[in-house]
Amino acid sequence: MTIELILFFLLAAIAVVSAMGMLLSKNAVHSALFLVLNFATVAFFFLFLGAPFIAMVQVTVYAGAIMVLFLFVIMLLGAELLRQPSAILPWQPPLTILLGVLFVGVVWLYVLNAGPGLGLAALPPAFTTVEAAREFGSPPAVGQTLFRDYVLAFEITSLLLLVGMIGAVVLTRDEKKH
Repeated sequence: MTIELILFFLLAAIAVVSAMGMLLSKNAVHSALFLVLNFATVAFFFLFLGAPFIAMVQVTVYAGAIMVLFLFVIMLLGAELLRQPSAILPWQPPLTILLGVLFVGVVWLYVLNAGPGLGLAALPPAFTTVEAAREFGSPPAVGQTLFRDYVLAFEITSLLLLVGMIGAVVLTRDEKKH
């Protein structure tokens, strides 16, 4: 069994367990943090596939911006204040520590074994040169494709996020009594 296969199975276990932790958690903030770990694990899968740009987009967009929006809505709705002593599950703190240590260990093993091409997997069979592989997923190429071919979907997504945030504010505002 190669080191890549071992790292893959460790990351797959972390991804599945963090997704289950997110679903089974009774605290909304803990669920959001489990989801951040899941996003980071998926980003690491992209690194294994030789797509560092997509991995960084995964971290910045999903684990960064979207999770900040989720946490903002959770805090705005006051969901974290609903925590009662019975809502604290005894398996959550050890599971969180175990998953965090496993993830850091996998990242450490990957960095030790990546060698000089840190973060780059082998070229997919469709690419014959390193330059062709770099141009395929480069930020300018992805940006041109996104804003040329998928501009409507991009704008609809931004509109949906804006409507969700406005809806959260409207749902939680207090009516002033005159």
